[in-house]
Amino acid sequence: MQTTSTPTHCPYCALQCGMNLNPTPEGGVEVAERADFPVNRGALCGKGRTAPEVLSSRVRLTSPLVRSGGELRPATWEEALDRIAGAFSRARAEHGPDALGVFGGGGLTNEKAYTLGKFARVVLGTSQIDYNGRFCMSSAAAAGTKAFGLDRGLPFPLEDIPKTGCVILVGSNLAETMPPALRYLTELKENGGTLIVVDPRRTRTAEQADLHLAPRPGTDLALALGLLHLVVAEGRTDEAYIRERTSGWEEARAAAMAHWPEYVERITGVSVPQLREAVRLFCAPENAMVLTARGPEQQSKGTDTVSAWINLCLATGRAGRPLSGYGCLTGQGNGQGGREHGQKADQLPGYRKLTDPAARRHVAEVWGVDPDSLPGPGRSAYELLDALGTDIRTLLLMGSNPVVSAPRAAHIEDRLRSLDFLAVCDVVLSETAELADVVLPVTQWAEETGTTTNLEGRVLLRRRALTPPPGVRSDLEVMHELAARLGVEKGFPTDPEEVFEELRRASAGGPADYSGITYRRLAEENGVFWPCPVPAADSQEGEDASLDVLPDDPADPSGERAPGVHPGTPRLFLDRFATEDGRARFAAVSYRAVAEEPDDAYPVLLTTGRVVAQYQSGAQTRRVAELNAAAPGPFVEMHPRLAERLGAAEGDAVAVVSRRGRAVAPARISRAIRPDTVFMPFHWPGEGRANTLTNPALDPTSRMPEFKVCAVRLERLGQGSAE
Repeated sequence: MQTTSTPTHCPYCALQCGMNLNPTPEGGVEVAERADFPVNRGALCGKGRTAPEVLSSRVRLTSPLVRSGGELRPATWEEALDRIAGAFSRARAEHGPDALGVFGGGGLTNEKAYTLGKFARVVLGTSQIDYNGRFCMSSAAAAGTKAFGLDRGLPFPLEDIPKTGCVILVGSNLAETMPPALRYLTELKENGGTLIVVDPRRTRTAEQADLHLAPRPGTDLALALGLLHLVVAEGRTDEAYIRERTSGWEEARAAAMAHWPEYVERITGVSVPQLREAVRLFCAPENAMVLTARGPEQQSKGTDTVSAWINLCLATGRAGRPLSGYGCLTGQGNGQGGREHGQKADQLPGYRKLTDPAARRHVAEVWGVDPDSLPGPGRSAYELLDALGTDIRTLLLMGSNPVVSAPRAAHIEDRLRSLDFLAVCDVVLSETAELADVVLPVTQWAEETGTTTNLEGRVLLRRRALTPPPGVRSDLEVMHELAARLGVEKGFPTDPEEVFEELRRASAGGPADYSGITYRRLAEENGVFWPCPVPAADSQEGEDASLDVLPDDPADPSGERAPGVHPGTPRLFLDRFATEDGRARFAAVSYRAVAEEPDDAYPVLLTTGRVVAQYQSGAQTRRVAELNAAAPGPFVEMHPRLAERLGAAEGDAVAVVSRRGRAVAPARISRAIRPDTVFMPFHWPGEGRANTLTNPALDPTSRMPEFKVCAVRLERLGQGSAE
């Protein structure tokens, strides 16, 4: 049992708030303030404060389960692992390696995400691997890479936000999704800055804004283009910056000029005076930022939408300069690191491209395999799930609950049921785990050491504070044991620091270079921002150099880093962008409608999101009494005018019906939402499952599904509870 306080990080969102875990007399831990971590400075939301409750054996899995006679029963680890290995071996022999699928999660540590990608490609030999982060940040990642040559959620630390002059926050409700981060917007206003919030709902965050723009869901692209039109028309562009630091302006300007204010007002519902006021507020100060989240990104045109907001930053000279820029507010706990190290369908560690021959050679050498043995890119997340039971016959799933979180969820549940074999590694018996042939109980955040990368690109060290219960093993141990059973005896260590040392070598020289980061540095420096390479003077021959060259003591007692140690990179692009010519690239984009517009049969728009007391699919937070008391179940938020037309009162059972299915939940009547739109949170399974309704229409670049908008109709079912 741990007898001293352990400094670590919250298991939930991408803030990765610092906390201390103090031992309790009962042998558990309790959360205490950790004021020294700069991101949250001691503040925690309810989810973070109550996180240890899911460590209890009362709510979590402590024994492997195997399906027998249609039911899950306890089993030994040997039986469970043998079943998985046997099923995968048979599927590969009968149908080939791409009949084996792997689905990961944005909450896995860097070590797990890295090993999972390696396991899929080296042990299984399959190209069919992706992860649920594809549902969260992929459109922003694609747009950022196109524009800047590199995707890192925030190219500057959070501490810069209160110091800028204006922030446009697009499609984010920080007050509920990342409560400790709201202080940065509060401090922005206290410092004389202005806040513009773009959201169809008047959320708790929008209430803090100097200007709230409430566009029709799915029209954020038109809004951004309309603002850029006004910037040009009013002579507010930074011509010197455009000339010296960008390319593609003429085409992007021509595309934006087709979106005149009155046209944009008709599309979005945002008035011309509001458009002009937004431009004035954004352009008046010397520095400004645009921050996007899932609202504009989870659309079938999410990449173009984010590109349009980036264009606004570039045209006004607000990128690659101090206290200015575009940033994406990454959602999941390791959403940033999770997309950097190889569990994504098209990537290798270090954010390398799987199609790049040099990247394949480098990673293959670290892994000790032939580059030609590495499979090419596979299906994106939704496409992978949609192929289950047909092309993909077996699936290993870690850290995700697609029965609740995937779009068109009833269909995905059917696809999971149609598999020949499903193996799930999880902390709890999630709705997806309930469908599995084998369920493996794995360690949680407080029971294991590992690294995550927060929304700033700050690599952090989570520390083990508890011994896991008997019968529970780590994901790294699972992959080690399965690899051995499938004929690969070496290359899958169970010690996370040993895995991280290999990750350093694999990432060296890549866009997300972690080679200069060590566990010791992470512990001593409160995290290190990537890229952090081994300095050139210390490396022998670039990517092939040994990484065992860092000093034993990276900092002296005065707090100064030892000579030759890279400090990390809190702020990107100040000298040049990561493109070949060092210039940022404008994108010539034009407005197009959502994949599914309302019609006579489905006249209302549905948008989805989160509430403060629950997290993602709710698999863990729904097991915490305090959080359930605050948010006990789903609801349908609607405007009073819409409720009157429907004949619905507060609390009445309402059915929301789309072309994909039907969900039922109590009505919540509020003037905070547009009259043409309803909102449902997506944390719950069963009758109130919001993702039964959502549209899997995919962005052509990012392959992001259109979670944020679809056409529905409403039916009042009766008075009182929808249960």
